[in-house]
Order: sequence, then structure tokens, then C-alpha cells
Amino acid sequence: MAGDPVSRRGFLKLCASTGALVASSPSLLADSTPERVPAPPATLVDATGSPLRIDQLAVGESYVFHYPFVSTPCFLINLGKPALPQERLEMDDGRSYRWRGGVGPQRSVVAFSAICAHRMTYPTPTVSFIHYRHGPMAFTDKDYTPTEREQVIYCCSEGSVYDPAEGCRVLGGPAPQPLAAVDLAFDEQTGELRALGTYGGDMFERFFEKFGFQLAMQQGSEAIRAPAGPTTTVLPLGEYSQNTNVC
Repeated sequence: MAGDPVSRRGFLKLCASTGALVASSPSLLADSTPERVPAPPATLVDATGSPLRIDQLAVGESYVFHYPFVSTPCFLINLGKPALPQERLEMDDGRSYRWRGGVGPQRSVVAFSAICAHRMTYPTPTVSFIHYRHGPMAFTDKDYTPTEREQVIYCCSEGSVYDPAEGCRVLGGPAPQPLAAVDLAFDEQTGELRALGTYGGDMFERFFEKFGFQLAMQQGSEAIRAPAGPTTTVLPLGEYSQNTNVC
């Protein structure tokens, strides 16, 4: 069942089996549509450990939680407007996938990996060079045209800009693909949220290879690949990172 826990060993076996199948049949790569990558589910909780309710999310505030691993940060955002499904988002390997859109009464709550798709800039407890901007900001789009948009995720390391209302598709800068999406489940009775997996172009293994030592120092443990569940704590970005006003 979709909500059943998936062991890390089973998770890795699934990935390996899929890779072997694609290697033996290259045509599958071009024809396949990426589905959700299963991971152990995690209930989103607040700083006290209580389940986070969707009505606790302030519109325009960016929050951070870790999923699907204890060291991989994600953004949680209430856009204050419906985020409708997007039928065709493209990954850097040419495959496309469907983004399921936001959740909640207004379909306004979205979650994405906070690891930039260009050079893997990510929020740390010390500083965050990537963050959500609710108000208008000026940037250069993919056609090198000066433009202005509100409600974007901006990485000031190299200027990549993403639209979280449209599956974090790339609006500008060098990022080759959207941010990976987190599949959220919303309980209409309790207002609680759970993360069930990811889909799109995740960069987790490359992230571990590049930042493994730094992540272990931040975690105080070498178990940076441990699953994030059964709960994962949600904090405002301004509480998680000491410095967010860097660009």
C-alpha cells in the first residue's frame, strides 16, 4: 500500500532494479514517465513534536523540514493561492513527469527539495543562499529578458529561479531542471500533513557525495542517509538558518 513504510534496503533494491531494467532496455528511458520514488512516510510535526496542522502555515512564509533523508532539506510553502497540477515538467535527462499540484483546502500548500538543481546549494543552520520570495523580485528569465515575478524560489549562488506554483519549473538562471517535488498527503479531518515520497529529478546521491563530510558535521552523525521518518520537524527558514538575508 502507498502509505506502508519502506525499508532503506528495500528502497535501494528498488532503485537498483529499476536502473538495471533501464540499462538493458534503453528505449524505456525515453518512453517512461517517472513515478513517485517511495520512501518511508513521515508526519510533519512542529517544534514541540506535535503534528503540524495546515492552518499553522502562514501564507508567504518559507518553512524547512528534512525528507526523505535526515540530511536532505525541503521547503514547505503556503502560497495563498491554488497550485494546479502541471502535466509536463522535464528533467535534465529528457524525461518528463506530471506534478500533482498543491494540497489543502485551497490546494495552496506545496513542498519541494531545497537542494538547488544547479550546484546543489542548500539551506544550512548557518546560512541559506536559497529561499522563497513571496513579494516581487527582478531577474533575467530563460530567454535572457529582464522580468519581475512574485512567489518564486531564488538561489543567489548562481541566480536560478523556480516557480513553486507550477511544480518549481525553472524561470531563469542555469538550473537544468525543476526542484524535486515532495508528495504530500493531507488529512482533511485533522489538517495534518505527511510526506510519502518524492518525484522529479532528485539529486540526493550527488548531494551526499559532494557534501557528505559537511552534512555529517551538521548532523553530528555519519548516518546522513538515514530515513527521515516517522516524523520530521518543520521550522520557519528564519529559525532554521541564522542568516537568510544574503542576497
